[in-house]
Amino acid sequence: MGGAEPESAGVDRLPGWVTLLRAPNPGPMTLDGTNTWILRAPGADYATVIDPGPLDEGHLRRIAEHGPFQFILVTHGHHDHVEGADRLSELLGGTAVLAADPAYCRHGDVLDPNESLGGNGLEIQVLDTPGHTSDSVCFLVECGNDRAMFTGDTILGRGTTVVARPDGDLGAYLGSLELLSAYPEVLMLPGHGPARADTAERADFYLDHRRERLAQVAAAVAAGATTPEAVVDLVYPDIDPGVRFAAEWSAAAQLEYLGRTHRLDRP
Repeated sequence: MGGAEPESAGVDRLPGWVTLLRAPNPGPMTLDGTNTWILRAPGADYATVIDPGPLDEGHLRRIAEHGPFQFILVTHGHHDHVEGADRLSELLGGTAVLAADPAYCRHGDVLDPNESLGGNGLEIQVLDTPGHTSDSVCFLVECGNDRAMFTGDTILGRGTTVVARPDGDLGAYLGSLELLSAYPEVLMLPGHGPARADTAERADFYLDHRRERLAQVAAAVAAGATTPEAVVDLVYPDIDPGVRFAAEWSAAAQLEYLGRTHRLDRP
């Protein structure tokens, strides 16, 4: 569903303090699977885990082997990121799960957007980045002289993110992309797909893609398309039937956004 990918692509090697464990849940919406990130500063007693992923016992036990953990962080409440959090906390003897939505928190407080979490050689800034979901956050992590942005599903390493109403909101999502475009040359570590060398470049690519799509949807409406299904027929004529539902979700969000901002040229 995305346009041409920018040439600056992946990252050959992760920083020494970052470990990737990919969940065994590949699919059209999860790409190669959910990326679970484990962060441990050199010499630190405790690590941090971001997005424990689905309720897969083997995956969760692999994560637990990298403990102990100071806390378990969640980028948003979709099941492929948070479903295994309770079980992982149990395996670890009650490690706190921290999320922006209190429904997913265990043994700890709700994440306050723009707060900082410190300790064990890491400084973790919570960025409020709603849009993909209302509770989406990103984590800007500093370890020594390194910085990395953990983007969850707000920006993927390959392809583009679905914004599905009613929890997703395209206006909020565009604002979140603009926020992330202020982090040039910061390593981007997404919830799915490969790592990218430059968060800002990836955010700018997403913004350009969204603006292009909005122009195409507005043109489709002017041509007589009034439903998500009709928009998809015109804007995504070669869509894979297996992901058409996601295109219709996106089209619904685009129609809502354009209607709200009075940018529709209706026939």
